[in-house]
Amino acid sequence: MISAKIGHRLDSPLSKLIKSLFRTNNLNPTHFTLLGLLVNLFAAVAFVFGEWLWAGFFVLTAGFFDILDGAVARTFGKVTAFGGFLDSVIDRYSDLFLLIGLITYYARNQDMHLLILTAVVSMGTILIPYTRVRAEVFIPHCGVGIMERAERIILIAAGGIFQSFFNIMPVVLWVLAISTHLTVLYRIYFTWKEAHKV
Repeated sequence: MISAKIGHRLDSPLSKLIKSLFRTNNLNPTHFTLLGLLVNLFAAVAFVFGEWLWAGFFVLTAGFFDILDGAVARTFGKVTAFGGFLDSVIDRYSDLFLLIGLITYYARNQDMHLLILTAVVSMGTILIPYTRVRAEVFIPHCGVGIMERAERIILIAAGGIFQSFFNIMPVVLWVLAISTHLTVLYRIYFTWKEAHKV
């Protein structure tokens, strides 16, 4: 939803920022993609050890790099099919690293309820992009639903930042568990409906 509404509207200010910071046309967007993955690894480790504020900060920072890689590609005319493919794969790794970090934290603290809940979130997180890819084999577009990656990242980051103050991460996980699977079910329904129009 957020991605669909914002689209590439941030490209103009980000392009100006990129050009002012890096006075070169040799920037490789893949470097920003991989940097985002590295920062998400730091976030996952922070989750493992219950360093909630650091985890939330790292998740937001990685999210910025995720926006920046696409902006760099478009600014310097380096958009490629392989770049889009790689970015999508790295996003899946990043998502799962964060959730594995949370699963490990809850396992260390012997909180089986939240461990299972996070595993359910992991299932929904993987199935959302999978259903889209499979659906778009035979329908033009299936980017529907309420819980795209941007929404998930914002919720996880907020959960990390505010966990120390309000114990909000369990609420975030419940919201993610329900909304990710609702998104998957809606995509199944949407695909069925569109397929029967053909």
